[in-house]
Amino acid sequence: MKILVTGAAGFVGKNLVENLKCIRDGKNRTRPDLSVDEIYEYDIKNTPEELDEWCSKADFVFNLAGVNRPKDPAEFKKGNFGFASTLLDTLKKHGNKCPVMLSSSVQATLAGRFGTSEYGLSKRDGEDLFFRYSEETGAPTYVYRFPNLVGKWVVPNYNSAVGTFCNNIANDLPITVNDPSVELEMLFIDDLIEEMLDAMEGHPHRCEYPKAGEDGFDGLTPREKSNGKYCFAPVTHKATLGRIVELLNTFHDQPQTLIMPSIAPGSFEKKLYSMYLSYLPKEKVAFDLKMNVDDRGSFTELLKTIDHGQFSVNISKPGITKGEHWHNSKWEFFIVVSGHGLIQERKIGTDEIIEFEVSGEKIQAIHMLPGYTHNIINLSDTENLVTLMWANELFDKDHPDTFFEKVNKNE
Repeated sequence: MKILVTGAAGFVGKNLVENLKCIRDGKNRTRPDLSVDEIYEYDIKNTPEELDEWCSKADFVFNLAGVNRPKDPAEFKKGNFGFASTLLDTLKKHGNKCPVMLSSSVQATLAGRFGTSEYGLSKRDGEDLFFRYSEETGAPTYVYRFPNLVGKWVVPNYNSAVGTFCNNIANDLPITVNDPSVELEMLFIDDLIEEMLDAMEGHPHRCEYPKAGEDGFDGLTPREKSNGKYCFAPVTHKATLGRIVELLNTFHDQPQTLIMPSIAPGSFEKKLYSMYLSYLPKEKVAFDLKMNVDDRGSFTELLKTIDHGQFSVNISKPGITKGEHWHNSKWEFFIVVSGHGLIQERKIGTDEIIEFEVSGEKIQAIHMLPGYTHNIINLSDTENLVTLMWANELFDKDHPDTFFEKVNKNE
């Protein structure tokens, strides 16, 4: 397929183009039914002649071009209606009836607070233009009304409060939240890209927009319908401004606290964290960890989680023994990644010792059993022993559940 993307230099366009390249170049193999041969990237820098040529060749068109923050409100009409008209006229000129996708906005519903929106009115006019084009030519049209679009590469201080918050908190700049209880519906760019690829495959998610008050709908929320007039991305997330800022501050503090919040697959927290990281300045990409160093080597906490314990790294110098303690209910994994060592464990109240010779040449995970005193010995005379350690719970200095007792009673 030859794909024309208008507004290719914008937030959505840039993300779409880079993902189309991954399919074209065979880097993304999750869409075996899609074949991308050429990508035509049209933006304000391109010429009418290029648009004309690409409209004659395209097998699918994503119209992402538009205006959302002009100096003169009259530019809404020119950017959101005028260019769409030019695009569709050019396709008609070449008799090209390929599918065309339109990036519209939930403001085009003109529901609630959007009832007098100049932007919404211009988007509504653009939608009507596309529907008439489909009726006249028979070309498939996919009209999407997007809520707040968020994700990597959103321009801060432009049209996304979430992008501004991410940028400012990542860069230690102030933010202003007038009403923390305000709720936003957010469509993350990666979820949108998946929907756009669905549209390319010919199976977009269809919907209608019931009028406000109809069956309890607010006029802004799509209702899925297999033959609906509009299309929508089914995966969105809602959160208050207060919750968004609370999470972003948690992400900001992670290098100091080492605490990673719960980030379940597909969750809002996971997607927001990914977005936040994309705004980190170079000086924050790397951060120091506190190494607890003594004559035996070092011990460094790496990462703490809310409900899945914590990770640490232990470095033992040649000939050194560490550990010699036991826990009531805490358990651990010791994973030697470099060096040559011996792990010993003995059940409290017994004499039998179980041993595991460990090496970075054969990486294994060894359980440190509850109720067993345990140690780790560096068997090398020259090399450090490096061990990755995981404990099932965070260390609590007030209730450490750690009791000294040598594994070898006779030493």
